[in-house]
Amino acid sequence: MKIIVLGNQARSMSNFWSVLVRHMFRAGHEVICCTPPGDPGAEAVLAAQGARLQHYPLDRKGLNPLNDLRTTGALLRIFKNEKPDLLFASTIKPVIYGGIAARVAGVPHSYATITGLGYAFEADSLFKKCVNRLSALLYRTALSAAEGVFFQNEDDIATFQKAGILGPKARILRARGTGVDTARFAPTPLPGLTDDGTLTEPPVFLLVARLLEAKGLSEYAEAAHELKARHPQARFLLLGPEEQGLGSVSLEQVRQWQDHGGIEYLGETRDVRPYISAAHVMVLPSWREGTPTSIMEGMSMGRAAIVTDAPGCREVVRNGHNGYLVPLRDPKALASAMEAFILRPELMASMGAAGRQMALNDFDAEKVADGILEDMHVPASPESDSTGR
Repeated sequence: MKIIVLGNQARSMSNFWSVLVRHMFRAGHEVICCTPPGDPGAEAVLAAQGARLQHYPLDRKGLNPLNDLRTTGALLRIFKNEKPDLLFASTIKPVIYGGIAARVAGVPHSYATITGLGYAFEADSLFKKCVNRLSALLYRTALSAAEGVFFQNEDDIATFQKAGILGPKARILRARGTGVDTARFAPTPLPGLTDDGTLTEPPVFLLVARLLEAKGLSEYAEAAHELKARHPQARFLLLGPEEQGLGSVSLEQVRQWQDHGGIEYLGETRDVRPYISAAHVMVLPSWREGTPTSIMEGMSMGRAAIVTDAPGCREVVRNGHNGYLVPLRDPKALASAMEAFILRPELMASMGAAGRQMALNDFDAEKVADGILEDMHVPASPESDSTGR
C-alpha cells in the first residue's frame, strides 16, 4: 500500500508523527511524507524512519485565496502522479486542501486528524466569526469524502457536529493526540528536590508553545509578574518559536513582558528535553488544544502540569492527581496553582510520578500509532494489501 502522510511542517511531522511513519514502513508500506520545503534536518529524521519526501507550497497562516488555490493545485498534481492508496492528513490547511485535492484526484481512502481548531474557531470577534463560517464550509467540502476523521478530544467532536461539518459516510475516530515517545522522553530527576520534599534550587516553571495569544501567554506573563513579588527566586520560562500572522504575539511584546519582570524567553529549540529536565512544573494556559504534546512530553519525563480547564487540555490532566486545572483566561487562578507547588514542592514529585504513569498507560506513541493504523484498516503486511499494489 502507498500512503501519503500530509502535514504543514516537516519539523512538526518529525516531532509528532515519526513513530506512526515508522510503524507504516515496518509493516511493509511505501510512505511519502508531504510537507512544505525548508527543513532538511527534520526531513532527515523522517527519511530515517523509511519515508520518501515530497514538497508542496503552503502559506500556513495567510488568508490569501490565491495561495491556497496554488496549494490545492500542487497537491492535486502530487496525488495524480503518485496515485496513493491512502491519505493521512493532519493540521488545518493540509486537512482542508489535501482533502479537496484527494477527492478530485480519486484517492481511494482518505483520513484526517483534527489536531486543534485554531484561530478560526475562537469566534470572539466579528472577523473571527466570518473566518469560522468560511472554515466550516471548507472543512465540510474537504471531509465530505473522508472515510474517517480522528479527533483528539470530545469537545472538538461536538463542535464539528454542531456545525454540520462531517459527511454522512465519515467515521468519527478517536486518538490520544499524536502520543509521546515514552522511551525518548524518559523520566529525569527534579532539580534540587530532596527525598524529604525540600527544594534546594529555585522552582522553575516552563511553558512550551508557539508565540500565539491563544496559548495563554498574556495570562502566564501576568501570573509570573504577580508571583515574582512574593517569590523572587522562582523562574518562569517560555520556550517556543516565533509566529507570524493572525493571533501571533510579537517578540516586542514578549520583551516588554520580560522587562516588566516575570517571564524569561528562551527562544526556540529542536530538542525540548534539556529544558523539561531543568524544570519542575509544566504550564499551558491555552484557550483550546487538540491534545497538548508539550504537556504529554513533560508528563513522560515525570513533570507535574498546570493547564486550563479547556478543550484538549483537560484530556491530559486530572485535577489534583498529576497537576491542576485552572479556569480559562484567569491569571490569578494560574498564579495560585503555581504557588501551590512553590509552597509544597513535594507535590512536584508525587504529581510528576502520576503523570509519568499516565503517559505510559494512556499516551504512549507506540500504542497511539497502532490504534490509528487499526482504525484506518491499514494492513499489517504487504501480503494482506487488498489493492494489489
